[in-house]
Amino acid sequence: MDKSPEVGDENAYYEHISIPDGSSLLWRTDDYPWRRNVWNYHPEIEIHLIRKSSGLCYIGDYIGNFEPGHLVMVGSDLPHNWITLPADGKLIRNRDVILQFHPGILLDARKRIPELSLLQSLFAQAKLGLEFMGKDAQVCASILEEIGQHSGLQRLGLMMELLGRMLQATNVRTLATQRFATGSRSGGEIGLRRLETALGYLQENFLESPRIEEVADNVGMSEAAFSRFFKKQTGNTFTDHVTILKVWTAKQLLRDSDMPVTEICFESGFRNVSNFNRMFFKVAGMKPSEYRKAARQFS
Repeated sequence: MDKSPEVGDENAYYEHISIPDGSSLLWRTDDYPWRRNVWNYHPEIEIHLIRKSSGLCYIGDYIGNFEPGHLVMVGSDLPHNWITLPADGKLIRNRDVILQFHPGILLDARKRIPELSLLQSLFAQAKLGLEFMGKDAQVCASILEEIGQHSGLQRLGLMMELLGRMLQATNVRTLATQRFATGSRSGGEIGLRRLETALGYLQENFLESPRIEEVADNVGMSEAAFSRFFKKQTGNTFTDHVTILKVWTAKQLLRDSDMPVTEICFESGFRNVSNFNRMFFKVAGMKPSEYRKAARQFS
């Protein structure tokens, strides 16, 4: 990423993390929405827990669902955002629990405290985003919540316990692709601003199948330049991104309603059933009917 913009710019997508004096970490809860709910990055590692609501999670080039209990470790400089749909303006109090710290604080102490060397592999994996699931997520979320009830050495000790649990976790998966990590995502503040504008526009209009030229025009770019820019920044083509959003909508309807699959096809923005079935299988790896059955088994 390019050098960050000036601290205090409310439109900047580099998030300046202010660790309190006398502490090596920041623990906080966030309401939704508020001005930091944007596609952002920072050098600090972030451990992010969703307490309430559901929606779409963006981690690098990964787009997926989140629900209460969703727990992710986001590595240094990895762009991320969690969007609750529909964005009707209703305030969700304390939706998120967040722990942020700079990895160098721990890794720089390895010579004096050799056990800290074990964290290097965890922090390296987190550069693509790590989602913790099942019992691992429940245990780690409990420790993360407890951190907020303490200060000083107790708080630091609990953070080390949390990192130790995450290091030992087996029910964990990587989110972003290696292609995203090794790609050149240049463009600085202007590029990030354009990307945020494009993602926001698509979030609001994907059901209407927006044309790439209208989104490009919305961010002040030619169609060809925007197409290259979007693929470089997200790892997905414009068409693939819109398809992922539509399939996400279809998944919600399949899981939470008794609506017929044919009707869900059109409600999620597809124009014919054959294309819907093909695209759903491409993204989800199974047929819509199979997804509904599987989702309800675990709901």
